[in-house]
Amino acid sequence: MRRYAELLAGLGSVRTFDYPYARAGAARKAPDKLEVLVAAHRTELAALASESEVNDKLILAGKSMGGRVGCHLAVESSKQGPHRVSGLVCFGYPLRGQNGKLRDEVLLALTTPVLFVQGTRDTLCALPELEQVRKRMSARSELFVVEGGDHSLEATKTSLKQRATTQAEVESAIVAKVRDFCASL
Repeated sequence: MRRYAELLAGLGSVRTFDYPYARAGAARKAPDKLEVLVAAHRTELAALASESEVNDKLILAGKSMGGRVGCHLAVESSKQGPHRVSGLVCFGYPLRGQNGKLRDEVLLALTTPVLFVQGTRDTLCALPELEQVRKRMSARSELFVVEGGDHSLEATKTSLKQRATTQAEVESAIVAKVRDFCASL
């Protein structure tokens, strides 16, 4: 996500943060429970608001679990809370957990527009399954597919060669899509 934070900085102010378990370093490998992750997101959002003026567009972007937790915060902020989330960008959304369980509840509860950026080789989010969930969502959703991309949106060398492109060009296309999505909000 740090790489995408650098790429997205050209679109506007970007703030990154680590969850408590990540700040703990090697002492804790397992992610925190969902409530702790959402609380950490909420705290960062409040800190951002207190440090600067939050303009009329607040976009939450996250990679994998960070995108999923951002979705939970957006649902929460739409029901209550001082900071309304204008949009979500989910890089490599983990539709299925490590245990294989479908995690679509939060997506179905969303009212905030969302952009999914997914690789065709992402084992945590099969594109046909995501399409089925998107059809049931009430929130506006868009999908940008990274051909040959894995969960980290890295395309295979073979895929890049077949399309006569580079990973840097793929990333530029992703940023362009994010720019267009944000402009549409």
